[in-house]
Amino acid sequence: MKKLNIAIIGLGNIGSYLFNYLNKNKKILSKKNNCVPNVLFVSAKNKKRKRKIKIKKKLWLKNYLDATKDKNVDLIIELIGGSEGAAKKLVFNALKNKKHVVTANKALIAKYGDKLAEIAEKNKVNLEFEAAVCGGVPIIRSIKEGLIANKINKIFGIFNGTSNYILSSMDKQSKEFDEVLNDAKNLGYAESNPSADLNGDDVAAKLKILTSLCFNSYLNNNIHVEGIKNIDKIDINNANKLGYKIKLLGYSEQINNKIYQRVHPALIKKSSYVASIDGVLNAVIVDGKPVGKNIIQGEGAGPAATTSALVSDISSILRGNIKFPFSISNKERKRLKFENISKRFFSAYLRFEVLDKSGVLSNITNVFSNNNVSIKRLVQNPNKNKGISSIIIITHNSKDSSLNKIVKIIGKKIYVKKKPKLIRIDDN
Repeated sequence: MKKLNIAIIGLGNIGSYLFNYLNKNKKILSKKNNCVPNVLFVSAKNKKRKRKIKIKKKLWLKNYLDATKDKNVDLIIELIGGSEGAAKKLVFNALKNKKHVVTANKALIAKYGDKLAEIAEKNKVNLEFEAAVCGGVPIIRSIKEGLIANKINKIFGIFNGTSNYILSSMDKQSKEFDEVLNDAKNLGYAESNPSADLNGDDVAAKLKILTSLCFNSYLNNNIHVEGIKNIDKIDINNANKLGYKIKLLGYSEQINNKIYQRVHPALIKKSSYVASIDGVLNAVIVDGKPVGKNIIQGEGAGPAATTSALVSDISSILRGNIKFPFSISNKERKRLKFENISKRFFSAYLRFEVLDKSGVLSNITNVFSNNNVSIKRLVQNPNKNKGISSIIIITHNSKDSSLNKIVKIIGKKIYVKKKPKLIRIDDN
């Protein structure tokens, strides 16, 4: 049986888990793929770090870039992370030297995927990145292969387990944001610096990759991104009373030959499928023809889920399937028109913490009227002891730029005690 020689670069939790998995399951993977996955080399930033795996001395590379030059190496697995530095050098060099690459690095693919795909295609090698998007949810392969017959018009869902854990825990345990974030760190669901998860950047990188695959387009940075840092327990409670849940969602949709990419918290109906996805789970919904809505859910992160995706990519290469990284040839990919969401129409939840005095409510409703935003529902919760009132307004479908303008105008009023909130409502 032929052999595929592998170099694993990066031996953190995921790299160590993968190394162990490949060694333990070598026999069954060889049978299934008619090719032996052979780990020839490993490399890590800190060789002396305590690991739960035993690695023979002869496997260690002195310099990680040596893997890109060694004629015996067929496949390089990049598990360093980050869009620059060592990861970028490794992947560019590997593809230029005609080595297959498997990576879990969403930041790198979202930033340099177009250029990397061009090099991979030119050198007739694979660049596989299933593990870069939603961990154990096989969404990349589903779009490339399982849903190949479909014309996709929309993809959306929960793409980040950390933020989903925080929002669902705030809801179920009635805790404040910071308290739940600490719990997430202690449980290993959030990193020590979780800013990319909380500010929406992690979802944005994944969404750019999915957009490119769904619409056969080049990667595009025209994307609206908001995170969850401003969501508090009051918003969660208000959403519940109004029949909604709050989730951080990523959306990409094609409307009148224009692509809209957006990442933001949204109020979604409690009865909807996505509202039931709690904890660290991810869920991706693909809307296309002829299939209609197709839903895939699963663990979005962690060594086991990521290894599942990595092995899927490794197996594809073991079988000798040379494929285009973004489904079609780089030359055939399109430069589609990407628009920002300012002219799109959304229903929205707005919350204002204001002084409880006469004239305030009429002033607020006048601002809505002057900006052509129609009010669907208004709830006023006065706190007589503190002399303040919380005003919650649900709007009819209104232009996004008008909704943001209202927040800006009212935010400057002297009767406002806290920065106003705006959360879009999604009726999917």
